[in-house]
Amino acid sequence: MSAYLFNRVAQALFVLWAAFTISFVLLQAMPGDAILIKFQNPDLGLTAEQVAEIRASYAVDSSVPVQYARTIGNFLAGNFGYSVQAGVPVSSLLAAHLPATLKLAGLGFLLAAVLATVIAFLASLAPFAWLRGALQSVPSLFISVPTFWLGIMLIQIFSFRLKLVPVINPGPWQELILPVATLAVPISAPLAQVLVRNIDEVITRPFVAVARAKGATHLWVLWRHVAKNALLPTLTIAGVLFGELIAGAVVTETVFGLNGIGGLTERAVGSQDAAVLQAIVVVSALAFVIINLAVDLLYPVLDPRLRTKTGAVA
Repeated sequence: MSAYLFNRVAQALFVLWAAFTISFVLLQAMPGDAILIKFQNPDLGLTAEQVAEIRASYAVDSSVPVQYARTIGNFLAGNFGYSVQAGVPVSSLLAAHLPATLKLAGLGFLLAAVLATVIAFLASLAPFAWLRGALQSVPSLFISVPTFWLGIMLIQIFSFRLKLVPVINPGPWQELILPVATLAVPISAPLAQVLVRNIDEVITRPFVAVARAKGATHLWVLWRHVAKNALLPTLTIAGVLFGELIAGAVVTETVFGLNGIGGLTERAVGSQDAAVLQAIVVVSALAFVIINLAVDLLYPVLDPRLRTKTGAVA
């Protein structure tokens, strides 16, 4: 187990380093200069010498290798630098905006898991072939719907036409109803597809035939014997989907005007605030790595067949 854990942690650290390095290179290649954009404004009345002093305080005139070494050292120490536009530590911006995104992502993933489970089980219990085919086609429909378009349509239908969800001054939970639904629908599609395929595969195994021979109903077999074995492989795709969940949250927050990481990212891109963008990339990669590492370590615990392969048992 120790070798398995070491390999997984090493892979996670490599992914974090790669995410940091790639984002750093891309941000360095980005045209424009956030400091000049803000401080060369004639309305501020700053001289060229004062602007140069500001640039020196942000250490942006150093060579790229020096900036890379300094930045990665600061990140390892938990220092994400300062936002040029906001003039405050980036960690303060993340602390202010991250809770809203975590709430949206958590509720969105929970709803996606419920939708995927309902679709998969209804498809397996459908008494008619045409109904089963229709239910199995639902995930393909969900995954093809653009997130921004779905969000706009939900606003048009449930806010403007049906007037069920207020747009102006909504409550703390009312403002999450449509964004959570917008985020959950495309995420539920691949989960449902994998779950349906796993159910179809597990239901043909000998132990299912034995359970049916003993007189168990299809619903009982599906719930007691098939569900656990079909859900286990879905954990892997669930961890991978977390990256898509982050991207979907950014788009969803922009559509609905939520004050989360999505809105912060949009403003940072517009102002070319490299420190904020770098921190968002690294924090997102860290969350992705932690989720997938947890799935990798949990999988052998839930599936005894993998314990000997990973060295969990002697």
